[in-house]
Amino acid sequence: MSRRVLVARYLARTGEGDRIAEALTRMAAAVQRDEPDCLDYRAGRSVENLDEFVLYEEYVDQAALEAHRATAHFQAIVEGEIVPLLEERQRFVLDPLPGAPEA
Repeated sequence: MSRRVLVARYLARTGEGDRIAEALTRMAAAVQRDEPDCLDYRAGRSVENLDEFVLYEEYVDQAALEAHRATAHFQAIVEGEIVPLLEERQRFVLDPLPGAPEA
């Protein structure tokens, strides 16, 4: 089984940071509740720009990452609520390097 990591950077339209923070909080709760193959799901908000966020997500494998994107909560919260509020969205899918601690 090959773990997958996704790192994403969201830059909200000016002043939309609070709405995105609230939506990401709900998203994290849904992932924790409904996605046992997600090993880690964290979102952080920049202290310098309250409209900027970074997400760190780790999955047991590529299939779990793809399943995450197909969930009802991803479609409703990320695609339906967050993406329309973004100025910019970057995503990076990574393989953890050998020696990285297992979750």
